[in-house]
Amino acid sequence: MIKKFFLLSSLCVFLGISAQKTHTVEKGDNPYNISKKYGITVDELLKNNPKYKDGKLAIGDILNIKKATPVSTSVAKATPTPVVTSSKLGVIILQPKQTVYGITKQYKISETDLRKLNPELDSHLKIGDEITLPLASIKKYGGNQQSATASPIITEPTPVSNTKTKIDSSNERATSTVSSSSQDEYVTYEVQSGDTVFSIVNKYGVTIDELIALNPELSKGLKAGMVLKIKKLDAAYVKKSGDALNVVLMLPFGYNSNEAQYRNMALDFLTGAKLAIEKNTSKGQKLDIKIVDSGNEATFKSSLTQINPNNTDLIIGPFFKSNVIDLLDFTKTQKIPVVAPFANSPELYNYSNLIIVETNDQTYSDKIVEEVKTIYSNQKIYIVADSKKDNANYIKGNLEKAVKDPNVVIINSAADIQLDQNMMTGQSAPVIAILANNNDSVGEAFSSKMIALSKEVQGMRAFSMYSVPSFEKKIDELSQANLVYLMDRKINTEGSFEKETLAAYKAKYCKTPGKYAIIGFDVVNDMLSRENKKGEIFKQMDKVQTQLATKFEFVKSKANGAYVNTGLRVVRLVP
Repeated sequence: MIKKFFLLSSLCVFLGISAQKTHTVEKGDNPYNISKKYGITVDELLKNNPKYKDGKLAIGDILNIKKATPVSTSVAKATPTPVVTSSKLGVIILQPKQTVYGITKQYKISETDLRKLNPELDSHLKIGDEITLPLASIKKYGGNQQSATASPIITEPTPVSNTKTKIDSSNERATSTVSSSSQDEYVTYEVQSGDTVFSIVNKYGVTIDELIALNPELSKGLKAGMVLKIKKLDAAYVKKSGDALNVVLMLPFGYNSNEAQYRNMALDFLTGAKLAIEKNTSKGQKLDIKIVDSGNEATFKSSLTQINPNNTDLIIGPFFKSNVIDLLDFTKTQKIPVVAPFANSPELYNYSNLIIVETNDQTYSDKIVEEVKTIYSNQKIYIVADSKKDNANYIKGNLEKAVKDPNVVIINSAADIQLDQNMMTGQSAPVIAILANNNDSVGEAFSSKMIALSKEVQGMRAFSMYSVPSFEKKIDELSQANLVYLMDRKINTEGSFEKETLAAYKAKYCKTPGKYAIIGFDVVNDMLSRENKKGEIFKQMDKVQTQLATKFEFVKSKANGAYVNTGLRVVRLVP
């Protein structure tokens, strides 16, 4: 059985034993207590045993130990402190076909508030599960699901597991912050349910020993809610002078180049950006905004003459990759923070002052692999590819590494998906189907095929890298295939922040915001909300935030590389 390490509930007892060159893993062992036993670091232990570099050990595994100086010590079991929610709450019982999104719609509650009341709400919703909600909402909107439970609920903190399902919420706020003292400043991280020591060190590119040195309390185990010091901050960008933050928006209006191809897109983006600017200035933020017509890719360099790099603190735009590179070269001495709303390419990852907003296909593909891995039990796997097959080949290659002996077939059409056959009984067997093509008509055909196969056999599993229109039109039918799909932007119209923003936009422009207006608002509002009075935006990049429709969760592409958004949303249809 695979052991889970650094659990809140684990009791780690370290016993001194005689020196030896190998160690056989016993019940209760983990990398930390083994390394302490032999007087070596965790990193040394894992380096000596590369097979177990992910930290996962099983009873009976034999580890190589190069140093042998046993140390005897003990760690007391951590006692969790109950968290009490004092407001009047009730409980509903999850019904067939109810989803997280459906609950937020019915009970007029934002997903953020729903998850605060139900910290363990995750991908494995089951019929009959109890869902905590405000009692008033249950009485008002619950119909036959009304509950009489009104006493305060005591929630015990739960062990931190080895896997984490990320489901973003409306207007989610910081999980990672910056800690300041008179001497040193650190990046800090608040441990979430599902985190492990290994996932944290991999995320931030530090070693286990470095993490433990800054956080000695880790010897007692990792638990949700802990705030860890990660590493000292390098000298960060600070705004040039004065109280106001000098911001440049570079948008492709094309007036100077007499080219209107992207003008409507730029104008739409600007309407959302203006709303975000007004929202932040109303809170007291001092801003000096300059709007620059970036023209087209050919004429872009001439627009750079309108920017004074010695008096600019943040640049949002341009839209196109080649222009972003030109701008980064132009600002390389000053290291001005540059935000690319749409460009995302490995060529951009080497620039440490670049913030990339668009989530790339690899992030989506990795998430699909993670999802399939959790439910895989020797089913045949079909991947419906586009003409290039890049995403399909990437998913296939990683599935072949992630699961044992998979049978993965890349196909061009959903019509080629066929049920498997049980060799013992001769009966039809369910398969796994993955959509790696964002064409709407292909998505429609995929939906129809999944619905048809689900009627023939139970246990079908469908996944999609993209959201297509047919998914929301056929929720009930596709829930029979346990469809899981990913999406980048979606507005929760029941959230208070979203309602307020949509109403403000409509009052200002007499219309609902279009796609690029939403992106304009989300990008500008997110960036301005990360700025402090000194303009130190890079000290705030660890915040995880959801704006009107977009989730922002930035990670460093490399030690001195760009910040890349890995935020996405997962939608699960449960039978």
